[in-house]
Amino acid sequence: MTREPLAAGEPVLEDTLAAVESQLGALGSALRARDADAIDRHAAELHRAMASAVEHFSRAARSGAVPPALRHRLARASGQVAAQRESLARATAALDRAIDVLLPRENLAVYAASGSAERSNTSGVLRA
Repeated sequence: MTREPLAAGEPVLEDTLAAVESQLGALGSALRARDADAIDRHAAELHRAMASAVEHFSRAARSGAVPPALRHRLARASGQVAAQRESLARATAALDRAIDVLLPRENLAVYAASGSAERSNTSGVLRA
């Protein structure tokens, strides 16, 4: 299979996209391992790699030099980022619900030993 000659900026685009893909893989592994330190480290590295890729791809797009194969890989990487973000959002929501069950907020109505809701004097209820 013969390959078309590389465009002037294609090696840079390939390298920056490979860095994004590598960090996505590393972050995914850290998430599966539930390794908080690795998650922080790889998330920061992914952020840097993505910023670099956006800069290089934006510059290349202005000159019309983004090969379709790299454009497709970039779209796939973007989808992976969105999937990881959604997964983290769901995990965060589940953790928030568990914390709410274990440590209810103080401003919520709490039932007293007698079964009635305890209310402060500022609840708007007049007592005779």
